[in-house]
Amino acid sequence: MRKILITGAAGFVGRHFVRRFLEAGDEVHAVDPIAEYTGGIDPAAGWPLFDPRQFGNFRFYKEDCRTWFDRVKDPDFDYTLHLAAMVGGRLMIENNPLAVADDLAIDAAYWQWAKVAKPKKSVCFSSSAAYPIKLQRPTGYVLLKEDMISFEDDIGMPDMSYGWAKLTCEYLARLAYEKHGLKSICYRPFSGYGEDQDDAYPFPSICKRALKEKGAKTVYVWGSGTQMRDFIHIEDCVDGVLTTMDKIDNGEALNLSTGIFTSFIEFARLAAEVAGYCPEVKGMSDKPAGVHARGGDTTKQQQLGFRYKVDFRTGIERALKYYSR
Repeated sequence: MRKILITGAAGFVGRHFVRRFLEAGDEVHAVDPIAEYTGGIDPAAGWPLFDPRQFGNFRFYKEDCRTWFDRVKDPDFDYTLHLAAMVGGRLMIENNPLAVADDLAIDAAYWQWAKVAKPKKSVCFSSSAAYPIKLQRPTGYVLLKEDMISFEDDIGMPDMSYGWAKLTCEYLARLAYEKHGLKSICYRPFSGYGEDQDDAYPFPSICKRALKEKGAKTVYVWGSGTQMRDFIHIEDCVDGVLTTMDKIDNGEALNLSTGIFTSFIEFARLAAEVAGYCPEVKGMSDKPAGVHARGGDTTKQQQLGFRYKVDFRTGIERALKYYSR
C-alpha cells in the first residue's frame, strides 16, 4: 500500500485521482478547503461519480493546504499530487487575476513543506496557460511543445496571472531538484473535461446548453466561437499521469493533450448533433474567449508510453447521457 497526499483533492481533477488511488488500495490523504469558485465539493455533500467515504483508506482534511503544511511534517508519503490552485475557468482567470496570484503563495508553501517532509516523488500540475501567448494567435499558431518554454533562454509571455503562477511552480520544481534532490514532474494539461466538471468551465456548459435548447435554430457560444482548444478527457489525463509519473525526476514538464484543435463552434455543433438536432452556432463577442488556438504536441507523451484513448465525440456522448439522467 502506497501513501498518497493530494492537495486540491476535492476539485474536478483531484476527485478522479482520489478514486484511482483508492481503488488501487493506496492510503489517500486528501486536503481541500472547498474554496468558493474552485469547483471543489465536500465529500460530506456527496461526490458525483463515487463516494470516497466508502473506502477505509480515505482520509480527508477540510483545510487550506498551507495550514496543513504548517501542521503536518509527515515524511512517509510515496507520492504527493500537488493540485491545489485558485482557478475557476476563464472568468476567474480574467476577472480576478489577483486571487489567482494567490497560487504563488500556495506553491511556495508546498515546496517549503516538501524540503522538510521529503516525499519520494512530487507530481505537480502546471498548465497549458504557461505557454507563450505569441504562439497561440490567429496567425502563426502551432501545437505547443514542452521545449518552447526554456528557463535557460526564453519563457515568453504566459496567459495572465494564472500562467505566471504555474511557470513559477515549474521553476521551483527545477530548483528543488537541483538544490535539494527532490524528485518531481510537472504536467501541463490542456482542456481537460468530464461529466462531473463544474459549470464554470466550457465543456459542461456547452453540453448542458445543447440539451436545454434541443430543437433551437441557433445556439450561442462564448467569444467568436472560432477559438480552438485541445480537449482531453479527465480519465486520459489520469492515465497519462499514472503511465509517466515515474519517468521524469528533475521537474521537467510534460503535456497532457491530444494534439487536436477543436473550435467552440465545432464543439457546440457536435454536442447538438449527439443530442439529435443541427442548429446554427454563433459566437457572442462580448464574452471572454482567451487565446485563439491552444493545442499540445504529443510527441514527448508518446515517447514516454502514453496516448489518449477517449475521442471527443465519445466524451460528449458520455456527458450527455449523464446529464440526461
